[in-house]
Amino acid sequence: MATKAQCLHLTAAMLYISLVLPSFADLQRFEHPAKADGRLSFLVVGDWGRRGFYNQSEVALQMGRIGEKLDIDFVISTGDNFYDDGLDGVNDPAFEESFSKIYTAKSLQKQWYSVLGNHDYRGNVEAQLSPVLQKIDSRWLCQRSFILNTEIAEFFFVDTTPFLDDYYKETDHKYDWRGVLPRKTYITNLLKDLESALRESIAKRKIVIGHHAIRSIGHHGDTPELIKYLLPILQANNVELYINGHDHCLERISTPDSPIQFLTSGAGSKAWRGDVNVKRLNSDDVKFFYDGQGFMSVQLTQTEAVVVFYDVFGKELHKSEVSKQLYSAM
Repeated sequence: MATKAQCLHLTAAMLYISLVLPSFADLQRFEHPAKADGRLSFLVVGDWGRRGFYNQSEVALQMGRIGEKLDIDFVISTGDNFYDDGLDGVNDPAFEESFSKIYTAKSLQKQWYSVLGNHDYRGNVEAQLSPVLQKIDSRWLCQRSFILNTEIAEFFFVDTTPFLDDYYKETDHKYDWRGVLPRKTYITNLLKDLESALRESIAKRKIVIGHHAIRSIGHHGDTPELIKYLLPILQANNVELYINGHDHCLERISTPDSPIQFLTSGAGSKAWRGDVNVKRLNSDDVKFFYDGQGFMSVQLTQTEAVVVFYDVFGKELHKSEVSKQLYSAM
């Protein structure tokens, strides 16, 4: 259950929104201050909501342990929050059975900032966005697209599911497109607002979060629509990290011609062993790939970003330390 402190934190965040007019109409802004010394730590998990099955509970246990060790400030969910077909309403027991009753560690009783995945769109999308869920568990904060300011960095959460053509052609599943149609207008406005926000941001670090990968060697691979429409905006506005889920794996991809690190954390429950593009596995661009369950941590300072991937046992699999000065020199 939500603590009094959590309720006050969420109330303050919502009050901030109501009192301060956002610079960009469709992108709400939230504030989450960094620690007093300027540091910021958070965990990232994606594709998790399976009522504890497929090792979701085991991943949650290790998230709690690492979260305590790092004294995390919040948690980011990269989408596909509830399987197989999102929530059927605000009273769906899956919310508590897959979230509140799973992530019970003391260190995880922090704000969760979440985006929607394609499986979430197969259910009642409005339910996940509803303030009713925040009354059930005040940690929960899910919007289609929004901005999180942490002083040391700005996070831009992007609703990527509407970009993909295939979902509109599917006949096996029904998607809840309320609030999205007409699609062309929705995407045009989102890209315009995102570009404006990124361009006018004065943050030292810019981090973008979406459900779908821009670059991946996992099951779904690269997302052509995001490469076409989203990637140019990121490249033009000094984005440092693009973080996603969707592929049920852990990976880090980077190229020498761009400062953007493409980080996948979509292994919160069910993983896809051996489902990888073998031809690209040994590419110089692929710095790390793991086809099992796990999660990711990020620690930020004014000059460094430390990214660590963990498996279902909490074992450190891969660590990357990136200097901000290195980016500035590129």
